This record gives sequence, structure tokens and C-alpha cells, in this order.
Amino acid sequence: MPFALLKDRALISVSGPDAEHFLQNILTTDLDALGAGEAKPGALLTPQGKILFDFLISRAGENAFRLECRADIADDFVRRLMLYKLRAKVEIAKSEQTLVSIAWGNESAPSKDSTVLADRRFRDESVTRSYGSAQETDDGAAWQALRIAHGIAESGTDYQLGDAFPHDVLLDETGGVGFRKGCYVGQEVVSRMQHRGTARRRVLIVRAERALPEAGAELTVDGRSVGTLGSNAGTIGLGIARIDRVKTALDAGQPILAGDVPVTVAIPPFAKFSFPQEAAGTEEA
Repeated sequence: MPFALLKDRALISVSGPDAEHFLQNILTTDLDALGAGEAKPGALLTPQGKILFDFLISRAGENAFRLECRADIADDFVRRLMLYKLRAKVEIAKSEQTLVSIAWGNESAPSKDSTVLADRRFRDESVTRSYGSAQETDDGAAWQALRIAHGIAESGTDYQLGDAFPHDVLLDETGGVGFRKGCYVGQEVVSRMQHRGTARRRVLIVRAERALPEAGAELTVDGRSVGTLGSNAGTIGLGIARIDRVKTALDAGQPILAGDVPVTVAIPPFAKFSFPQEAAGTEEA
């Protein structure tokens, strides 16, 4: 069974009598649908609906939650949560030391010294996250390849915080947005995109016959940008692209390039969205 140790993650605990109500009112994830033993993605948005912080959230006991996020944004995330706290009876704290291990393939057995959670972003692969203990082996390259092959985008490597809507990075497809819950920060914009079907930027899986360029390279058609390449594992990577413009290029038989490398693009296998039938239009609000 392959393992990977993530050294760039942090844990934030939110606990207290009002913890669930507090988080349910500000985060995109529907906590009513969050069970014990699982981690689901989510985001804290700007009022305009852009992702300010992304994370994985899980239950850590009665009236307690843990938010796993990038280590470099953890302090800012804590400060932002504190701004929303007001009179809520919650305690918010960042763990001083975090060990995050990933296992995939066969289901791993829980350890007495760790919390093992099913990573619900993956639909057809058993992936678990363990907090509190490290595995002896570390196959970070294999983890990167697995994440990319399944179309799972993460901030920092695949998109920049403050620049993407939840639909852009498929949080609507991976359980990171609750469309039946009450209001949360940025909810009006996200709900409008969902109900009007106006999401046009989407994560796509990018493949090439030779090594892809580094993250940040433009995806272009006839010299015109249609998106941006994110992380990659050699000849396979993730890109966030305007799917209407990609569809126009595919219909016309125009080549798509990542930098100067010819590529093919595909919708992640788990996703329910499809390439639009209409011609490329203008950016959504």
C-alpha cells in the first residue's frame, strides 16, 4: 500500500458549544452531511464568491472540528475565523505540530496514535488521511500523480486563493459546497452560478506525449489563452480552462498547447458537468 507524508499542512481546531452552528454559517461545506471518520473539502469565500481559504474538514469529537489546510495560510485562516467569531462560544486554535499521512489502495487500519479519515474527494479510490503519526515510507510523487489523475485541484499549485470560484475547482462536484444548506459567506454568487449553469472555468485533466511545462504555463488555442496549467506529473497534469472555448477548439480541430507542448484535455471521470453546446461567450460575473 503506497503512502505519502505531507509536510506543508496544518490543522486548525474549532470547538465549543457553538462550533457547528458557527462553521455552518460561514463555510461552503454542509456539516449536516459530514459524518464521523470522513474528511470533506470546503472553502471560506469572499462576499463576491471567490475562494479565500480552502481546506478539508472533519469531526474531532462532540462539538469539535478540525480544518486541515496549507501551513503557509493557517495563521491568516485563524485570524479570519476569529473575525467571524463575535459572541459565538467557540475556541479556535492552530496545532503547533502536524503530521499528515496519506494512504491509498486498500483501506488502511486505524492506529491508536492517529485519526484515520476517508478523503471523500476521491470517488473510485480508497484514500485515507492520518493525523498524528507518520509512515516509514513516503511516495510523494505517486500521491501527486494520483491526485492529478483524479482531477483533484488544490490551491497554491493549481490555482491562487482569491482568484477562483468554487465551481472553477470542482468543489461543487466533490462535496465541498452544500446547495441545500442555509446562507454562508458568498452563498448568493455560488448559488446563482449553480442554478443558472453559468460556470465556464473548470478543472480539466491535461495529457501530452512529452513532459509538460511548469505550473502557470498558459493553455492556448491559436495564440489565445483558454486557461492555465496547474500541477503536473510528467505527461499528465491539471488545468483550469474555459470549457466553452475548449469545446470550440475541439469542434474546429484546433490544437491546444500548454506552453509549446501539444496536449489533449478531458473532463475528470467523476465529474457530472459536460462541455457546453453553445459557442464561447463572455466571462460569467
